[in-house]
Amino acid sequence: MKDLDRRQCLAALGAATALAARADELPQDLSTRPGEDWPTLLGPRGDSVSTAPPPGPWPQAGPKVVFSLEMGEGYAMPSVARGRLFAFDRAGDKARVRCVHAETGKPIWEFSYLTAYEDRYGYDGGPRTSPVVDGARVYAYGPEGMLHALDAATGKVLWKRDTVAEFGVVQNFFGVGSTPVIHDRWILAQVGGSTRESDPADFGNLKPAGTALVAFDKLTGATAWKSGDDLASYASPVLATLAGRPACLLFARAGLWAFDLPDGKARLLAPWRAGILESVNAANPIPLDDGHVLISETYGPGAALVKADARAAEIVWSDRDKRFGKSLQAHWCTPVRMDDVVFCSSGRHEGNAELRCVRWRDGKVLWSEPDLGRCSVLRAGDTLVVQAERGEVLLVAASREKYTEKSRHRLADPLGRPLLRYPCWAAPMMARGLLYLRGAGRLVCVEARG
Repeated sequence: MKDLDRRQCLAALGAATALAARADELPQDLSTRPGEDWPTLLGPRGDSVSTAPPPGPWPQAGPKVVFSLEMGEGYAMPSVARGRLFAFDRAGDKARVRCVHAETGKPIWEFSYLTAYEDRYGYDGGPRTSPVVDGARVYAYGPEGMLHALDAATGKVLWKRDTVAEFGVVQNFFGVGSTPVIHDRWILAQVGGSTRESDPADFGNLKPAGTALVAFDKLTGATAWKSGDDLASYASPVLATLAGRPACLLFARAGLWAFDLPDGKARLLAPWRAGILESVNAANPIPLDDGHVLISETYGPGAALVKADARAAEIVWSDRDKRFGKSLQAHWCTPVRMDDVVFCSSGRHEGNAELRCVRWRDGKVLWSEPDLGRCSVLRAGDTLVVQAERGEVLLVAASREKYTEKSRHRLADPLGRPLLRYPCWAAPMMARGLLYLRGAGRLVCVEARG
């Protein structure tokens, strides 16, 4: 009997080992180009910085269009890994993840599920988050709170969680809009559920239930831990090192949180939010040198530099008391760092937004450029790719000295019709020599180099 038990245990262990091996087996690499992938929001390091050579110079007619892909509702960029592009959008009453060849747009597979999400403020009902690719798996976090893990090669559902139903999430202003992040064996997601006693109709007085950040086992979907007594906002979790230890930064509804990893213990909270109810924190926190973290929002207090490597947050400088002349009011554009400065769109509305270069240690604005509307930024070496919300694509010198525009284009089809239409609210991305841009109803892939 003991021998039988032993054989059964060994067989079970062997099956589990084989299953784990299959789960981590990478799909075939379909790419034909050298370079790095862009497997999640803002790239492999989450900073919107590419290690590729700077894009351009482009001919007068603009960069060469490689392919375009019709898109449904939604505002998020796709992700690219191993020659596959994963696009998350909505068509009718279905949210869908499509996998296409990253160099041609040729379809590979499609997964969809029913969604009833309706935006309370009149925006469309599509996804706000980018797919997250981790080896053999791709994760999608929809605006209605469904978190799916899919097989990257086939689109097969590996597991799913309904975070809204399971954690008591009352619909946020624009639904779920925070892209999760992978750390070790977990996928970390901003959830922000409320207690059972909370009245959903009394939106301003919801009581958080300790689920600001939830860690799910990335292989099984099981809840590993939950932490942080806060509700959700729109910035994505960011991995960092604080005081020599791994941490996760989360700019949630009440302010900036830091959580120790791997246990998820809440390290600190730096309160930072506008005084009005209808306000969000949407730009990701930026980990900098010596435990400093830059945060910025556009509805009230603006930006602050937080010293976050101790157990209590210290505000080094902030815009809070400035009625005018705030350093940085990032809406959804996450600041992009280069040495001692960051580049970012500052301003809540199209009419007052401008591209800025800000010295992060003291908040000094080194230059600003108006008339671009709200824009998103990617940096490759000494060049910024700037996607303006009305469809223009600019190459700008990544310089702390002054604003220098290298080129400005409106991409068009052979008949002269614009390929990128308002709103272009997704950050540009670059993978293996190709630049991807998204506007309403369309994703466009162009050659990054001239």
